[in-house]
Amino acid sequence: MFVALGALLIVLWPQSLGGDVGYIKVSGHSMEPTLHLGDLVVIRSESSYHRGDVIAYHVPAGQVGAGVVVIHRIVGGDAHAGFVTRGDNNHYDDPWRPRPAQIVGARWARIPGVANLFSRLRGPVPLAAFAALIAAMGAAELTKPRRVRRPRAGRISPTN
Repeated sequence: MFVALGALLIVLWPQSLGGDVGYIKVSGHSMEPTLHLGDLVVIRSESSYHRGDVIAYHVPAGQVGAGVVVIHRIVGGDAHAGFVTRGDNNHYDDPWRPRPAQIVGARWARIPGVANLFSRLRGPVPLAAFAALIAAMGAAELTKPRRVRRPRAGRISPTN
């Protein structure tokens, strides 16, 4: 069980902590019907990106919206000149041409509607409640009496 948990942590370790996985909250309608408002999209950094990939990228510095993360589909271009991207629900290309250095990653998984729940849990009261729950569980585990195993009747114990 610990090996499986460790493997899961490695696979899902966030980019903000040095991993390959990012988590993006869909906050608009431009990717419908593929992605919906409030979906959580799990993205992974890739060695290359291609036409048809749904990618998340930072709007380049010096541009309107600089630093904002956009999640749209590659519809043209290349890594050298920059990719042409567009939301599935849009009839126009994005004004930016992200290059690999600006790309956060490509869509790996979509969890419908979960991002709104996570957004509500980020406030101070839910975080404090969660921390208190974890602390209580840890305290309960530490104060739990240890069970001493006794040999069953009819069995010979190593000391006999």
